[in-house]
Amino acid sequence: MTSVFSLFAELRDRIAAREAATVVMGLGYVGLPLALTVSETGFPVTGFDLNAERVAAINAGDQVISYFAPDRIRRAVAERGFSATVDAAALAAADIVLICVPTPLSQTREPDLTYVTRAAETLAAHLRPGQLVVLESTVWPGATATVLRPILERGGLRAGEDFFLAFSPEREDPGNARFSTRSIPKIVGADDHRSRELVEAFYGQIVSETVPVSSLATAEAVKLVENTFRTVNIALVNEMKLALEAMGVDVWEVVRAAATKPFGYMPFYPGPGIGGDCIPVSPVYLSWRARDVGATMPIVDLARANNDAAPDLVAGRVAAEIARDGGAVKDARILILGIAYKKNVEDTRESPALAALQRLEKMGARCDYHDPYFPVMPVTRDHPDLAGRRSVALAPAAIAGYDAVVVMTDHDNVDYAAVAGAARLVLDSRNAFESRGIGDFAGRRVKI
Repeated sequence: MTSVFSLFAELRDRIAAREAATVVMGLGYVGLPLALTVSETGFPVTGFDLNAERVAAINAGDQVISYFAPDRIRRAVAERGFSATVDAAALAAADIVLICVPTPLSQTREPDLTYVTRAAETLAAHLRPGQLVVLESTVWPGATATVLRPILERGGLRAGEDFFLAFSPEREDPGNARFSTRSIPKIVGADDHRSRELVEAFYGQIVSETVPVSSLATAEAVKLVENTFRTVNIALVNEMKLALEAMGVDVWEVVRAAATKPFGYMPFYPGPGIGGDCIPVSPVYLSWRARDVGATMPIVDLARANNDAAPDLVAGRVAAEIARDGGAVKDARILILGIAYKKNVEDTRESPALAALQRLEKMGARCDYHDPYFPVMPVTRDHPDLAGRRSVALAPAAIAGYDAVVVMTDHDNVDYAAVAGAARLVLDSRNAFESRGIGDFAGRRVKI
């Protein structure tokens, strides 16, 4: 039987030579950028995904993520041999397997590791000695060791002895042109020194800097702490927005001025709520795990409640401003600008725009939307009944026919001047007009 040192040394050498065959499980907003970056570094890479349509598009070189360079996927396929597959047999040939699957919230707003356990069960059927398995999906501290590891060990192989197990939290920021997968420092952690050395050696070839930590649980906690920090501060600035508005003070001006302080302050800007699969999710995983071990996180839980309520507050404010103009939200025609959870991406996960849209319709409004990234509303996890609606054009005559236009997502490729020149009432939750130097409005503009 091959010794653990021999397995370790062989994989270490293959990593050093950039010959270690790598399979990335999950080709979404985390897995696909990672797979391409690993391929661009010189490693042989295969992407594995259950979505046959997406796999076919990737293999055809299609630009399946809008903010990628137009030829990035095509070049990876044509010049570096990158490919995607729905065949799990590819896992057996891998030296390194990177798991990048979703970890959403359940219907009861608790951690849901269904995708992780399914990925683990798929991998377990093909696991062989000498492989390095790295989980990148957001999980609560202890999950890799107590959920993933037991599934992988069912066939008799042991982590740290027969195969190697590590955790490295993803730090992708979709659409961010300043920071790429390669330039963002990578946290790496494991419970045994050989796994830690291997995962550090691998990512050391891929990214600008690796940051090793002492254990799987520590690495898991890093991601949760990063996003919980943002959750709390977003809730805080949205609370400040309401209080300062009551005092007649513009929170945007206050934050911009405060940001000139070179120490002790970090600017956060208000908005209509939080979205994506990171900031809304990580605090839930952290707080849930805290309760599981007998601790509490009341500040975090309050921030979560504040952020969850933000879309309803937006809808209420829309109704109040329509009433101020002598109308009523019932039967009002409202145009939602932007349904993505953040600007310049085609991603609606946990989008506050969709939550506000549905809330307004429950209040009796008739809502349309405009979003250049979504000509047709996709099937979404949280709002499946909205699927199939179509984005409306921003023709001046059409804009003028709405009782209110509500900016929920401030995409750059939107004609804000046309909106300003035609809308009767604009409610701007992102400060989209002022930040673009647009100050002349045909009707009334309110920052909310």
